[in-house]
Amino acid sequence: MAGRATKSFAVTKVHLDGTEVTQVDTRADIVTGEEPLEIRVGGQTLTTTMRTPGHDIELAHGFLHSEGHIAALADVSEARYCAGSTVDGMNTYNLLDIDLAQKNVIGLKDLRLTLTNSACGVCGTSSIDELQKRSRYDIPEIPVDPAVIAKLPDALRTEQKLFRKTGGIHAAGAFTLDGQPVVVREDIGRHNAADKVIGHLLMENRLPADDLILVMSSRASFELVQKAAMAGFGMLVAVSAASSLAVETARETGMTLVGFARPDRFNLYSGTLKR
Repeated sequence: MAGRATKSFAVTKVHLDGTEVTQVDTRADIVTGEEPLEIRVGGQTLTTTMRTPGHDIELAHGFLHSEGHIAALADVSEARYCAGSTVDGMNTYNLLDIDLAQKNVIGLKDLRLTLTNSACGVCGTSSIDELQKRSRYDIPEIPVDPAVIAKLPDALRTEQKLFRKTGGIHAAGAFTLDGQPVVVREDIGRHNAADKVIGHLLMENRLPADDLILVMSSRASFELVQKAAMAGFGMLVAVSAASSLAVETARETGMTLVGFARPDRFNLYSGTLKR
């Protein structure tokens, strides 16, 4: 699976001086792998996501937890790649079948809700109210330590092995409150990267993540705040901007939300500074 996280292609590199072409050469270039993963529960397709192959079991656990379908590792009795997911007799590992310990947990109504949330989300107060009803954990109040925030972007980047190869992949990481990495995962989709981290923590019995910070290499969207809240994170730190609904949701749930995190500055959208 690790070998499919990146692929190599022959590309033409063009160098310019202003508008003048100064050099043209062909060489190998490494790009991020992107393949579909169909997640089934009890044989029923729940969702299909475009992801970077790797840590698929964590991704499935994190997704199911973020959608409110499971609460603990014991809720999943088996996770396996489907033998029917083959091309020319070879397993493509793009279809994952999950069996839940409690049968018939996910019905048609849940299926439609999951597909809607994954595809486009919903807006405004109803989204926040629904999240607060579904979340299993209280969000802890975590004041912001500027010294910790300042080092998180570089600490995340240090763990981004695939980014160093491709320059085109998102990362999510769970860090301790003093800025030490616990787990970092990469994926072409920022939501998938977050689900892989949450899935890892769930499988290690580390939820709720009320003593950890979720750090993203992307912007902070409502979906990421939602996933962080469902996992019990008290703080979400992003290197880019926050959306309006992400800010509103963070403030309503009591989550600390930081954006545009840099070694010398950051925006505090929700929460307080440590005194």
